[in-house]
Amino acid sequence: MTDDQLDLIFKALSDSTRRRIIDHLSKQPAQSLFEVCAASVAEDGIALSRQTISQHLAVLEKAGLIETTWKGRTKAHSLSVNEDHIAAAAWLVNYKQNGEKT
Repeated sequence: MTDDQLDLIFKALSDSTRRRIIDHLSKQPAQSLFEVCAASVAEDGIALSRQTISQHLAVLEKAGLIETTWKGRTKAHSLSVNEDHIAAAAWLVNYKQNGEKT
């Protein structure tokens, strides 16, 4: 995995809204933008604009954490965790508590 790929993954995961979107998509895949927006309000009580959610989805897609497909004229978003994402999470395991590499 390249540094650029690792940067994209960590950037995507650095935002709590994007992490909540990942949680939602892990429970119910193939969600439209409208459904993701509605879930944000229902689960968190936070009303975010479609533009804002769309930007968060774009960051997640760029990092490869979600994939989009078309259901008719509607774009559907689903979680897409692969080995690179698992490796990114495990990257921190390479370091001890005091910051020394193992």
